[in-house]
Amino acid sequence: MDLALAPETLARWQFGITTVYHFLFVPLTISLAALTAGLQTAWVRTEKEKYLRATKFWGKLFLINIAMGVVTGIVQEFQFGMNWSDYSRFVGDIFGAPLAFEALIAFFFESTFIGLWIFGWDKLPKKIHLACIWMVSIGTVLSAYFILAANSWMQHPVGYRINEERGRAELTDFWVVLTQNTALTQFFHTITAAFLVGGAFMAGISAYHLARKKHVPVMRSSLRLGLIVMIIAGMGTAISGDLLGKVMYKQQPMKMAAAEALWDGEAPAPFSVFAYGDVDKGHNKVAIEIPGLLSFLANDDFTSFVPGINDVNKAEQEKYGPGDYRPNIAVAYWGFRWMIGFGMASVGVGALGLWLTRKRLLLPAQLRTEEDEVPHLVLFKKPLSPKFANLYWIVALWTMGFPLIANSWGWIFTEMGRQPWVVYGVLRTRDAVSPHVSQGEVLTSMIGFTLLYAVLAVIEVKLLVKYVKAGPPELTEADLNPPTKIGGDDKNPDRPMAFSY
Repeated sequence: MDLALAPETLARWQFGITTVYHFLFVPLTISLAALTAGLQTAWVRTEKEKYLRATKFWGKLFLINIAMGVVTGIVQEFQFGMNWSDYSRFVGDIFGAPLAFEALIAFFFESTFIGLWIFGWDKLPKKIHLACIWMVSIGTVLSAYFILAANSWMQHPVGYRINEERGRAELTDFWVVLTQNTALTQFFHTITAAFLVGGAFMAGISAYHLARKKHVPVMRSSLRLGLIVMIIAGMGTAISGDLLGKVMYKQQPMKMAAAEALWDGEAPAPFSVFAYGDVDKGHNKVAIEIPGLLSFLANDDFTSFVPGINDVNKAEQEKYGPGDYRPNIAVAYWGFRWMIGFGMASVGVGALGLWLTRKRLLLPAQLRTEEDEVPHLVLFKKPLSPKFANLYWIVALWTMGFPLIANSWGWIFTEMGRQPWVVYGVLRTRDAVSPHVSQGEVLTSMIGFTLLYAVLAVIEVKLLVKYVKAGPPELTEADLNPPTKIGGDDKNPDRPMAFSY
């Protein structure tokens, strides 16, 4: 009980709760910004009203999401000073550099150009207005990169030295921190996973409206875009996940051994489908495995040796001194599987939907539909019955949550699998907490933040549901005829700006 309520444990719980909550908004913000920009580009190029209506609809949901993401993200940085002051003192010279770039460059892009985009509908020419949302999208990606570079340094510290006199780590090569392979592969994996979230979100909401036969032209195009993004992003996530896994096998062998519940090294090493074991005795009681697959995933070789949990624990004891260097095996093992499982399920639903709503040229003439008609869901030569068609729309709607679950468990696995290190091989988690923050203070702030986030969650969901049900807005003459010069064509300075949200 004392360990469960220790300041270190409570500080970890608080940071975990706020981080996972915040990360629900991050991938959707990144992907929706780019998807909204893509839809507005389609409108500028084709001048089709359905693309403008889609831009305003998805842009509205993007704005709700990014506002909540910014609010919850600010709390993250405060926690470094509140509960993790020893961590901040020891690595602040390094960890603070990419965060400073994120604030000075990326956040500047987002905050400045999102304002121009929101209030510039009737004050900016449409191509300049379009450039604003693309700049917002670039800002979200840059923001993700700098933050992931900081996190990657915690996973694999490079470009630094330890100043023994001052008792802290100091930055020696910022470029190495930004461009190390851990940062690059983690960024690739995170961005592709973010677009899987955005694609599923767009496909699910489109399915909801198509099942009701509402706003068909807009939602039909949005559904196809969402499904295509799901497939491409899913493939990218699988490829980037494989690359990141290979990097982690070299840099953090304990994390990857825990992800497979591989207690003792083997050659060839099997991939675990299901395992149940005894952590105290260090072995599995039940194991269903695919022979040699883990060796291939780790080293592109079906026969190579992969070290196990016991091997790595012994090696780290010899290197870093006595102690238990194993993470929570159950969390690492099942978190890894839930990440993969929910991600693959999302791609499967997307692939099925893309086939069921395939292009007109792949369908017999009698099954083809116009842009203002709900597409037939055709599995082979005949459309699905109304019962099964409605079932797919429901499944597509619920699939919106699958990539979010996969993303959350991916981050839980990434951070929990690194334990007991906060900076791998350099600083242990127990040495990073604030030394003078009491148990009661951490518990109070954790409960307060959790309750506050619960209230924010209710607000977020209600706002999203409200505007999702409302559907795309009707267009006005001003929407269809944007100004041709900066400041608008109207000379009346008192004319209010058109704010569609």
